[in-house]
Amino acid sequence: MADRDFTAFAGFIADDAVFINGGKPLNGKPEIIRFWKKFFEGSAAPFSWKPEIAEATSTGDLGYTEGPVYSAQGKAFAKFFSTWRRDPSGQWLVVFDNGYTLCECVK
Repeated sequence: MADRDFTAFAGFIADDAVFINGGKPLNGKPEIIRFWKKFFEGSAAPFSWKPEIAEATSTGDLGYTEGPVYSAQGKAFAKFFSTWRRDPSGQWLVVFDNGYTLCECVK
């Protein structure tokens, strides 16, 4: 996101991926990248994310990452959860992605 490289972002999404998208799922890579393209327009990233936890199965073909999502001003406002699958070529691709807004009530 920070590099504003939409092609690189799209390259990490599996063809059969599902992004939960606040209860309005985006099904399949074409639908996901069509929706996400708007976030890569302009010179400044509207948000960023950083994994704080990453785990993989002992077979090394399925894993997940989770961590905070930051506003352009650097304030954490959400958490993301991404499930990754290693494809036959060895590349890790997102197959499920979800997140939720952080509650202001928790200090």
